[in-house]
Amino acid sequence: MADPAAIDLARLQLGRLARLREQLTARDLAACVLLDPVNVRYATGARNMQVFHARNPARYLFVPAAGPVILFEFPGCHHLAADLPTIDEIRPAITVSFAAAGPGVDDRAQRWAAELADLVRAHGGGNRRVAIERVNYAAAAALAAEGCTLSDAQEPVERARALKLPEEIACIRASLAAVEAGAAGMRAALRPAISENQLWALLHRSVIEQDGDYIETRLLSSGPRTNPWFNEAGRREIANGDLVALDTDVVGRFGYYADFSRTFFCGRGRPSGEQRTLYRLAYEQIQTNLALIRPGMSFRELSERAWAIPAAYVANRYFVLAHGVGMTGEYPYVLHRQDFDEHGYDGMIESGMTLCVESYIGADGGAEGVKLEEQVLVTATGVELLSQFPYDEALLGREI
Repeated sequence: MADPAAIDLARLQLGRLARLREQLTARDLAACVLLDPVNVRYATGARNMQVFHARNPARYLFVPAAGPVILFEFPGCHHLAADLPTIDEIRPAITVSFAAAGPGVDDRAQRWAAELADLVRAHGGGNRRVAIERVNYAAAAALAAEGCTLSDAQEPVERARALKLPEEIACIRASLAAVEAGAAGMRAALRPAISENQLWALLHRSVIEQDGDYIETRLLSSGPRTNPWFNEAGRREIANGDLVALDTDVVGRFGYYADFSRTFFCGRGRPSGEQRTLYRLAYEQIQTNLALIRPGMSFRELSERAWAIPAAYVANRYFVLAHGVGMTGEYPYVLHRQDFDEHGYDGMIESGMTLCVESYIGADGGAEGVKLEEQVLVTATGVELLSQFPYDEALLGREI
């Protein structure tokens, strides 16, 4: 498992900041203001109470296309990012929310906006175009009233994150290795009468023990709860002969996502013919679509050429064919051909992207379902498999 000393963290952090600034410059933006804690971490390496700050606008980052990067930090936390090479100044944050300001929220918003507008005037070279993330409406309105032209920061940030630096790939490998070790512990502990929650808790413990951050979802289900997908882990006791399906969704080591899915057979005996059929179809979908991906292919082309989902399983298909992945799930989303015209968008698969290729196979009204997923790096010639967790050979119909 990669040691932090083996990864040049300063090079990683400065490289990500440079990619973000390239995107700002390409869009003629003077600056961006980031509130999403994942994006603050991407731009600077600064981490602080990630889940808390995902729902509280109590910490934010000013990134100009050129000029000083300023972190507005939560009270009492200024020391956490003091040594990062990406941050030039740390100031106290102004929290624009009713919970923090009560009836004074509008006054708080004006102070928030005035400080940021001063920075734009000082470092924007006359450019007042600012990209912002989701924030209290009063704050956005106040910043516009200060003379800034606002746009959504998601596009430049997502485009920056889409292509990975070599140091990011090293972080992803380390994160995956740690989560695969945790998944192996879950697999070894799987037995009849263990509850879904008890099994899922083993992964949580392993993630924290190995210096990961947190798990975004609770996607583990068993038996009849595997169909349809998206039932989260609960109190149900797993029975002999059940399928058990999971999607890791781990924000792991170095803040990088480890996102793969597997389905297991629980207990003694042999999987049924129906269980093996579901599994083999999901495996075929994954392997077929992995073999198609190459740089220069459009999202639409991949969608049109992808494995054709049999009619019995179309209704419960997974919501995407593939999606980007880095510090979390990210751009792009590639949709199935059934959904592309109404909900999809086109773009180009590029070398240096990391993607998750998805499959869910479960008939509408069927007894069980199978979830599989692989995480890959797009290379000059195709894909390199990053996730290495083994498949269930009994469900594939092969003896080991």
